[in-house]
Amino acid sequence: MKVCVVGAGAIGGYLAVRLAHAGHDVAVVARGPHLAAIRERGLTLIEADRELTAAPAAATDHLRDLGPQDLVLLALKAHQIEAVVDELPALLGAGTVLVTLQNGIPWWYFQKLEGEFAGRVVSAVDPRGVLFRRIDPDRLIGCIAYPAAVVARPGVIRHIEGNRFPVGELDGRETERVRGVSAAFTAAGFKARILDDIRSEIWLKLWGNLTFNPISALTHATLVDICRFPQSRELAAAMMTEAQAVGERLGAGFRVPLERRIAGAEAVGRHKTSMLQDVEAGKPLEIDGMLGAVVELAEVTGIAVPTLRALYACVSLLDRTIREEGLRIAGAPRQADKSG
Repeated sequence: MKVCVVGAGAIGGYLAVRLAHAGHDVAVVARGPHLAAIRERGLTLIEADRELTAAPAAATDHLRDLGPQDLVLLALKAHQIEAVVDELPALLGAGTVLVTLQNGIPWWYFQKLEGEFAGRVVSAVDPRGVLFRRIDPDRLIGCIAYPAAVVARPGVIRHIEGNRFPVGELDGRETERVRGVSAAFTAAGFKARILDDIRSEIWLKLWGNLTFNPISALTHATLVDICRFPQSRELAAAMMTEAQAVGERLGAGFRVPLERRIAGAEAVGRHKTSMLQDVEAGKPLEIDGMLGAVVELAEVTGIAVPTLRALYACVSLLDRTIREEGLRIAGAPRQADKSG
């Protein structure tokens, strides 16, 4: 199968290497030093028990360099997607399936959804409605990326933990194509169960992301530190309680209790969230899909979310400072204790 990973960063690169080793013809879209390293040495994945390197069929920073694919994995961050919309048709053949892997509320959330909120544009992630209008929802399969991974250095992905990539059609049907995506992921070593309610699973993952990402970005704390410090654990619980009220008003179910979800984050250990990694690297923050969209949906549903609004204001200001001042905030490495 011809597979193109658009955005071969931490999660996209993890998928790309595993799928290539499963025998698929994998092309990757990346940029900068990461792309240069992939072209020179291939894409390497470091896991706990092994190291894999794949030489992509093609590596480019322009989608138009590639022809139609069987499967396109859209692994860009939410705020990066509009920039590639004009080039996306170059990858699309008659039967091409587009799998979305963004954190948070996706632009397609209200597409193929029945009820009073059907057909709404989520302005926080699609402010001009470009994605809503230009990407055919009939091509889409949703996917939730649970693993934690980092780009250790250009061309090298380090897997931290997790291997779950559940998938689902927007309308909940179990189709031949969603079975095909699930089978391809499973053969590559992932857990990819087929969901009949993709939106509830989105909320379950988002529940942690909208909480721990902004708190970590503002405090520079890892997941375990946030969960074990009483005040930040209490803050996380308050944010999650507000978010759950919004999700349930939109029809989502939360199959995991709140305290169990926090315990799951704590169990990951001293992992820096993706938003904290972006703060340290001086990159724009993925705020709107994770938190801004939930604040927007709270307005739509008439639910008060004062804690979410406060965190959204603070982390949005941090993002603006990073963008306008080229700010990078990284802690200094700990020095060995030379006393005694």
